[in-house]
Amino acid sequence: MSKTPRARLDPRGPRFGAGLTAVLLLMVVFLSLTGASAAALVLLAAITALFAWGALAGAGRHPYGALFKKFVRPRLAPPTELEDAAPPTFAQGVGLAVTLVGLILGLAGVPGAVGIAAAAAFVAAFLNAVFDYCLGCQIYLFLLRSGVLNRGGRTVENV
Repeated sequence: MSKTPRARLDPRGPRFGAGLTAVLLLMVVFLSLTGASAAALVLLAAITALFAWGALAGAGRHPYGALFKKFVRPRLAPPTELEDAAPPTFAQGVGLAVTLVGLILGLAGVPGAVGIAAAAAFVAAFLNAVFDYCLGCQIYLFLLRSGVLNRGGRTVENV
């Protein structure tokens, strides 16, 4: 029984996507602070949909990945190594959870929920984009090491 190889990504792609996401989330925070709640809610809904796309289709199939592959990667040297797509895909799921909570609470009329959720997601996106520190990836690795997630018998050292 042969296993299909896991998807591998140029690690600069998710960082590029995190940069775009950070800018959009900062716009949501700004809009919610300036009283443009409807615009903030609509933009958060779009960001939530993008997180859903990345979480369900995989980080390698995210629209930002397509932009990276078409416009950015050809201008860069080839990557020195590729990374497993599972941690960034899991991180997309974490972003989805955070923004979805903000979206649902915003639709329910909870004051400040949209801005707070966007600010929390912004911190994670900013850390990834600027410092190459993926909080969602770290959560994934923690859950893997603690045995909550199972990678089909693979060890953490192989991740």
